Amino acid sequence: MLTASDLLQLSARGIRPEEINQQVEYFKQGFPWMNLEKSATIGDGIVRFSEADLASHIERFESRRSSLNLLKMVPASGAATRMFKSLFEYISSGQPNKESDLFFSQKESFAFYEELKSLAPEGTAEVDVLKQLLGASGMEYGSLPKGLLKFHKYASGARTPLEEHLVEAAEYASDGQKARLHFTVSPEHRGRFEALVTRLSPIWSSHFGIEFEVTFSEQKPATDTVAVNMDNSLFREADGSLLFRPAGHGALLENLNDLSADIIFIKNIDNVVPDHLKLTTIQYKKALAGLLLWILEGISYLEMRLKGELKPALIEEALLEIKTYLGFEVSSDFQFLSIEAQAAELLKILARPTRICGVVKNTGEPGGGPFWCQDAAGNLTLQLVESAQVDMSNADQKALFAGSTHFNPVDLVCATRGCDLIEFRDMSTGFITEKTKDGKSLKAQELPGLWNGAMAHWNTLFVEVPLVTFNPVKTVTDLLRPAHQNS
Repeated sequence: MLTASDLLQLSARGIRPEEINQQVEYFKQGFPWMNLEKSATIGDGIVRFSEADLASHIERFESRRSSLNLLKMVPASGAATRMFKSLFEYISSGQPNKESDLFFSQKESFAFYEELKSLAPEGTAEVDVLKQLLGASGMEYGSLPKGLLKFHKYASGARTPLEEHLVEAAEYASDGQKARLHFTVSPEHRGRFEALVTRLSPIWSSHFGIEFEVTFSEQKPATDTVAVNMDNSLFREADGSLLFRPAGHGALLENLNDLSADIIFIKNIDNVVPDHLKLTTIQYKKALAGLLLWILEGISYLEMRLKGELKPALIEEALLEIKTYLGFEVSSDFQFLSIEAQAAELLKILARPTRICGVVKNTGEPGGGPFWCQDAAGNLTLQLVESAQVDMSNADQKALFAGSTHFNPVDLVCATRGCDLIEFRDMSTGFITEKTKDGKSLKAQELPGLWNGAMAHWNTLFVEVPLVTFNPVKTVTDLLRPAHQNS
């Protein structure tokens, strides 16, 4: 039961009572599993570019880019705490571990080493070195977001992921005059991001001969979800107020919905490489955008034809087109509709936001992959699916998921097309996790993931991209991989 005080709390956050009621119902009932039909594979949901394809799509993008409103969105809110988990364990236990041994054996290779050495000179005890690196009285790397950490060494100095994203954006998210970027950040770090952009923008503007327009947004309080006790009753703070928690990266759909551009590139903050490895990433970003432009032209042409004279042959042609290029295969019930109703349904599909998702060959990384899934209406659609969405107690579904040939590295090129993106989210694809607060267990809820359920009803096509374009940094020693070392 919501009290008068609860209603005031909800109103202050911009949350409607019925949203809380629905969240509680999800806690009680759980979220339904995704129904995996088959893996998306090369030729069946996944496109593999030939050299000629790559060149053609790049040429299309290059010929159009000066007239396009381009934007790069980078989710950059998360703190880097998990990146240093093993080093924190060394501090608390006093016992070195495999990762801390690797860290100290190659400490000179890190881009932040010179700064760390100035705070903890040679001869400083290892635990004290780590305290200087991670602690509030030192470099604060244990609480700063990844975007502000020094990742890569250059002769001119170290670069943060934020700076690497500026450099990348100049190459493919620029119309030749201006490169636009949007970072989602946490409020406590926004000032540091803004200060760094203020310092760096003039340098790179001079280098590339373009202007940088960089904007920021924060996760909206209205997207937070309520926490419950293990019996699904509302979890209350000591003062009786409701406990709300950030609802995962799916909450950033609201931020994306506020952005306006013809093409929006989406890429994670930690997936960056030094300059000598950027070319492949830049080429494929341009090619994905060129393919998207081609698909949008096809959508417009098909829409025009479906609004004209209707013939069964046109419907058949349209069904093949939307399956091949938009990741949507209609249910068997479609055949029983009148030709006018069929055209109306196809026009609804064509009007959806559209995305091209780069996928890499599956090398065993944890995370989601591309699948054909059946929705409640019996349609087959292309989806990015996380392991938490799959019923692993079902042997067939578990085998399907494990057998996926490709992996999602969060490499998206989107055309939101003026749509209200909230309408294309599948709310039944959220997540429930267990947490603790003040020593008490609770259940928390995440909104459908930004590139999973939040885009469930988008037109989708997967394209295989080279593995070199995917170089995330999950732990600090990932920075020692060749992909993060300058040549």
